[in-house]
Amino acid sequence: MILIVDDDRGVRASLNLLFKKNGYEVALAADAAEAMAVVRSGEPLQLVMLDMNFSRATTGEEGLTMLKQIKLFMPQVPVILMTAWGSIPLAVEGIQAGAFDFITKPWDNQLLLQRVKTAIDLREDAAVSQATQEDFDRSLIIGKSEGLMRVLDTIKRIARTDASVLIMGENGTGKELIAETIHRNSRRAKKPFVKVNLGGISQSLFESEMFGHKKGAFTGAVADRQGRFALADKGTIFLDEIGDLDLSCQVKLLRVLQEHTFEVLGESRPTRVDMRVVCATNADLPAMVREKTFREDLFYRINLITVTLPPLRERREDIPLLVKHFAGKIAKDIGAEQKITQRAMEFLSRLPYPGNIRELKNLVERTMLVGNTSGMLDREDFEAQYQPQAPKTDLSTGGYTLDEIERHTIEQALEKYDGNLTRVATELGITRQSLYRRMEKYGLMK
Repeated sequence: MILIVDDDRGVRASLNLLFKKNGYEVALAADAAEAMAVVRSGEPLQLVMLDMNFSRATTGEEGLTMLKQIKLFMPQVPVILMTAWGSIPLAVEGIQAGAFDFITKPWDNQLLLQRVKTAIDLREDAAVSQATQEDFDRSLIIGKSEGLMRVLDTIKRIARTDASVLIMGENGTGKELIAETIHRNSRRAKKPFVKVNLGGISQSLFESEMFGHKKGAFTGAVADRQGRFALADKGTIFLDEIGDLDLSCQVKLLRVLQEHTFEVLGESRPTRVDMRVVCATNADLPAMVREKTFREDLFYRINLITVTLPPLRERREDIPLLVKHFAGKIAKDIGAEQKITQRAMEFLSRLPYPGNIRELKNLVERTMLVGNTSGMLDREDFEAQYQPQAPKTDLSTGGYTLDEIERHTIEQALEKYDGNLTRVATELGITRQSLYRRMEKYGLMK
């Protein structure tokens, strides 16, 4: 049953008709007292549609108070807030207080039904059956460490919903593979999986690249071009490096995610798109929100579910599995199998890997391609090909410890960027929080 809470009789009647036509049972409430009577009755609710205001007041405090009360009685029931564009900051505050999502008035019926279905499905899919667990395709993901298994457990539970997912983690941790794994295990698996690196799209080309254009829409538009959103229709769009998107483009992206419509350049008729959105970043988005460089409403629109990938140095037990996987693939390519000694594996398992899995993959492939041809790769073969990423001095020899290498790397980056921690973290491929922890560890905090 869906509970609709709104003081506007027309809104209640409209939603009541829409939901009943689509097979849902409905309960109606005109104010907080009526709504809490339904909540306290013990009636099993699947979802609550909650207006932000029940009187002439426009502060949204009534809705926020009501939300907190519902969450006390029914913490597992998703709540979708109803608001106007002018009060989106209030809706964001509601998301922070535990709301599942928000819609703007007037709403689009099909988009609203999609979000309602996502909210209900996500709750019902929380207890995934053993059969579903066994059917889960994780072939792209190598490893069995505790941190990785927590990530896989999360995406098992949410893959078959349409919930938006934000994948966070350092460069090279495999965010794109997690996004594709979500798509492969979703109801959209047979539809397109469209990858977009937002860091590689300039502000001037954003609309053309994402929305497409008609021939003659601007100088140089010699033919129609289909945008990435249109290509992802019925499938999944993966927006990588979303933290690199400038504020003007963030506004345009938010509109598409909110309304699931966009306008092709040179065409006035809006185009509707049915897609699931998965985003990824190595940036500290909460910090960017506080610094006003990333829109708060966009942040809460994309991170209904947040997955944080651990860096390789925090899942060292996976390194031997990854090494064997990469070695097996390159052996097929070169037609010559080479075994890796235990000494070599121990050496590989101790490296700092600021470049994470990507760095390990490159090291294994480089060593197998240019190392010795005896069929046996030892520690010395990998040492000869190991290229520490940041230190300019050769700290890989002379008996330096890994901690000394890491400290020196951070010191050089701090000097290079004059103490700008955001740029230092980006250079090192780690989050600002990770950088803070390492600076405290090595006594570099001022």
